[in-house]
Amino acid sequence: MTPADIDAYAARSRALDLSGIDWDDVPRHPLSPEVLRTLRYMQDIESHTIVYLRTLLSTRAMDDPEVATFLACWFYEETFHGRALARFLAAAGHPVTSRARSSENLLQWAEARATAVVAMLWPDFVGVHMAWGAINELTTLIGYQRLSDVACHPVLTELLARIMRDESKHFSFYYRQAERRLARPGAARVARLLVDRFWAPVGSRVQPDEEVRFLTRYLMTGEDGRRAARRVDEQIRKLPGFGDVQLLEAFADRALAAA
Repeated sequence: MTPADIDAYAARSRALDLSGIDWDDVPRHPLSPEVLRTLRYMQDIESHTIVYLRTLLSTRAMDDPEVATFLACWFYEETFHGRALARFLAAAGHPVTSRARSSENLLQWAEARATAVVAMLWPDFVGVHMAWGAINELTTLIGYQRLSDVACHPVLTELLARIMRDESKHFSFYYRQAERRLARPGAARVARLLVDRFWAPVGSRVQPDEEVRFLTRYLMTGEDGRRAARRVDEQIRKLPGFGDVQLLEAFADRALAAA
């Protein structure tokens, strides 16, 4: 994005539009236990955005004007995704209980500190974050589409369609930034090394491993699920240095094997 583009993006940033959503109609349509379990996971992860932002603000990402402006909009918009999913669950008779976000387990603490050290030592760190963000935003976008398809709930379908419009914008920003920042071969090599070594689906290390595997099996296996996972991998393979990367489809294979 150019400075003018990011200014225009910021000017258009809005809370999720919930006008016309028929909340009273939510309990009139059944939701399977698997859909409810998936919704709880997704709502929790959307509400965890503030913790991801806290980690990023300890890195050189905050020194980049474009990225800093985008992150402010991203956090604002993602916050309303979590609130909307919580409202849907409450309307369905399954309210969520907010949990503390300030405490970290040892793994989360170590990950945040390692991220800060890598960012401090490596000038191209922001390129890694942009690639990582592109993977996660596309995975989230495709995950919402799969949930909409399997749930067959008219109110949820409309709500997720509105959330997906935001996720699509977020993915576009991350992806275009990653394309530009990974054009340097050295940046692409290190970014690929870190993704190969440390990437896992959104929610890993926040939700229990079994929940991550359940979500992957539920949404990303079977003929339609595998096709969706492949779409994520094929798009990310177009980034510099990522031509043969193994991501969501390979994780889905491991999730099935673990079952």
